[in-house]
Amino acid sequence: MINPRNQPYRHLPFQFHRLNKNCVLITNLVGEYLFLSEEDFNKLILFGLENKSDLYFRLMAKHFIAEELSDSIIELLSIKYRTKKNFLTNFTALHMFVVTLRCNHQCVYCHASSKDLDDKCDMNKETAKKAVDIALESPSNVIKIEFQGGEPLLNFEIIKFIVEYATTIGPQKNKRIEFVICTNLTLVNEEILQYFCEKEIHLSISLDGPRFVHNRNRSYRNGMQSYEDVIAGLKKTKIHFSPGHVSALMTTTKYSLNYYKEIIDEYIQNGFSSIFLRSLNPFGYAREKIDAIGYSSREFLNFYKKGFMYILEQNQKGIYIEEALASILLTRILTPYSNGFMDLQFPAGAGISGAIYDHNGNVYPSDEARMLANMGDTHFCLGNVRENNFREIFYNDRLKNLVSSTCAEVLPGCSDCVFQIYCGIDPIRNYLSRKDIVGYRPTDDLCFIYSGIMKFLFELIERNEPAIMDVIWSWVTRRNINEIRLS
Repeated sequence: MINPRNQPYRHLPFQFHRLNKNCVLITNLVGEYLFLSEEDFNKLILFGLENKSDLYFRLMAKHFIAEELSDSIIELLSIKYRTKKNFLTNFTALHMFVVTLRCNHQCVYCHASSKDLDDKCDMNKETAKKAVDIALESPSNVIKIEFQGGEPLLNFEIIKFIVEYATTIGPQKNKRIEFVICTNLTLVNEEILQYFCEKEIHLSISLDGPRFVHNRNRSYRNGMQSYEDVIAGLKKTKIHFSPGHVSALMTTTKYSLNYYKEIIDEYIQNGFSSIFLRSLNPFGYAREKIDAIGYSSREFLNFYKKGFMYILEQNQKGIYIEEALASILLTRILTPYSNGFMDLQFPAGAGISGAIYDHNGNVYPSDEARMLANMGDTHFCLGNVRENNFREIFYNDRLKNLVSSTCAEVLPGCSDCVFQIYCGIDPIRNYLSRKDIVGYRPTDDLCFIYSGIMKFLFELIERNEPAIMDVIWSWVTRRNINEIRLS
């Protein structure tokens, strides 16, 4: 904003939102925030602040105002902005390998369009080797390879091939390799678990809640229920792995909405310290069945808030369990740092934070782009590992356009949003719904959900109740609430 010559201070760029009738939230481009009364907000914008008052100094300290726009202020803002955008320095650290489309499950919301067990849709060694070679060309010093499917354990031999090849080649390229496998856990046995333990492969499993919720959402292809086998597999993993090596994901369907307590209790009972209250991804089979399993964004937001408050109650009783999305957002709000959550970044994390290699060698900027291709639209295919090299895949015009089109500072509906610096975009989902990777965020379902969650979190922070803030800080610092209370 321009400072008239006769005014005592300049406005630095900021956005605002009225949380309630007497509380205005202001944020700036480096993630600083303040809560102002309506009266103080009017003083701020009308150059009516009392000189050298406590509020005056707080606004200066957080870079909402400045007496002079000096080089030192610009440099400090630049450092803070670079810190918030630090995730961009680790270009494409996450590489997801779809080792098979076959799956022994047929989940009601399957977005991967999984195939029958006898279909021929496995990644072979030639494709796997070339995919690893491409992945290891990434500038990132740490490369995470994540095995996906289908059910990746149906192609266990190629998983072993990739692990052995990557761990041999990685050190030669000064890369540290990490591995994660996304599995429904029903095919694990002693041999597989021992191998994962030996190679320090982390497990990400699917658990939608207690027996009656999980079985409603996730069943075998023959219609048989899977919950008991998942829990049996989970018990086997605990023999080999510490709790931090096994994580779980749930997906919310219409049936799940009434059982947030039971879902969270299931995670606690099975020893998980984190739960991601995740909404449906409208791709693949989920899109076909959306009328039966879907819900409005408002219904999901209500489910999320009730689940969040129940999680808070458990933490206040001394049970550490975080809501993963809230933990990510709170870290962005309460610390100078961002994080590498690919699905919620500006510019979009698709392609520049992660990429996915399909079983046939096709490379996509995100799992959603691959799902779209399985639905018949290959618009976002970046190339194929058997035909293209790293530069042709990751420096082509298609990916450049994706990145340049998802910078929040110039997006309609995002450029002036108070939550912009903490938020992100899914351009593939925008394209699915509108055939436009930019879209208009304020009318988007995901925007409604994410902005609603951030507004909810800021309302809790503004209340500043010790019982709530203790839990929030325990998540941000990864410490038990009792340690927070003592500090």
